[in-house]
Amino acid sequence: MDFELSDDQVALRDGIRSLCEGRFPIKRVREGFDRAAHAELADAGVFSLRSDGFGVADAAVVFEELGRAVVPGPLVWLYLAHDRVDGIAGGLEVTGRAPPWMVEHLDVLDTLLVVDEGSVRAVAAGTVAGAVPVARPLDPLTPVHRVEQLPKGDELGGGELAAEWRREGAVVIAAFLVGAAQACTDRSVAYAKERRQFDRPIGSFQAVKHILADMRVRAEVARASVHAAACTLDDPDVGDVARTVAGAKMLAGEAAITNGKAATQVHGGMGFTWEVDVHLYLKRAWVLDTVLGSVDEHADALAATLPAP
Repeated sequence: MDFELSDDQVALRDGIRSLCEGRFPIKRVREGFDRAAHAELADAGVFSLRSDGFGVADAAVVFEELGRAVVPGPLVWLYLAHDRVDGIAGGLEVTGRAPPWMVEHLDVLDTLLVVDEGSVRAVAAGTVAGAVPVARPLDPLTPVHRVEQLPKGDELGGGELAAEWRREGAVVIAAFLVGAAQACTDRSVAYAKERRQFDRPIGSFQAVKHILADMRVRAEVARASVHAAACTLDDPDVGDVARTVAGAKMLAGEAAITNGKAATQVHGGMGFTWEVDVHLYLKRAWVLDTVLGSVDEHADALAATLPAP
């Protein structure tokens, strides 16, 4: 299987990267997600990729660039729900989770998509009563409300759609996490070249070199796994879908979280400050690890696909 990007995918990647650099610099990212951001991403075709004829492998290229820029918002749910609901949609998987539920971006949603074991339901966000905002969410760019009860809503599809969204959503999230892992690596390398100690760049010290090398390897291994999973979803005959999806989400989550911690370490005391951006990547990785299966959950799922000794 060839994981080299095609010429069309390179053009797609470069176009989304240019959009993120021009319209979503970190200063704007820190302002959070709003309707203007949704409109710009929608106009660029980020959410309509499937209906425009692109495959999951192409979507992975796009979402990796969004992760590199740590663009805020319920991006994956908007991608999954395109052509099914209007306006801004967010999602919540309730399978195996008891209330209270943590609902992200409720204040800007038109529709909340509820995924359970046997269906996908659309709930008008305005009908969610008693939602209590969390004063200090884990990710400052992902506002969260605590919800005790959810209206029944309208069914969009049954168990087959729910399973499809879990698979495809997990891969697209994994692609975003790969972008975040790569951004942490790039920012750490740049800082290690600039920051001097004992009259030398800290990147010249062997201990720092090892950290940076490990970060690069994690990001590259996770990227290969994500592209393998995306290609497998596009053509299920090439491999085990469940196994590749679980592997992608597991490796990408681990890479983003570990690289976020490593980037904080490379930046030293500055890495713990609000002004340095690496904490935004780490916190987003922690949040996305809870969506459509955590690292541990996917590790268990991957283990279940292995033959007995």
